[in-house]
Amino acid sequence: MAKCDLCGKGPQFGHNVSHSKRRTNRLWAPNIQNVTVEIDGALRRLRLCTRCLRTVTKLNR
Repeated sequence: MAKCDLCGKGPQFGHNVSHSKRRTNRLWAPNIQNVTVEIDGALRRLRLCTRCLRTVTKLNR
């Protein structure tokens, strides 16, 4: 799975726990978006999680 290029956020693993307490594996995947960002006057393609994308957008206003 993809990781955020800025913060390094990646998938996390855990268990689904049913009412009978039976545990099955599951995966939480971050919302990773492919975006083009201008850094020091050059355009770069990055994979960013939506939290980092929000921060980058705020800084570029």
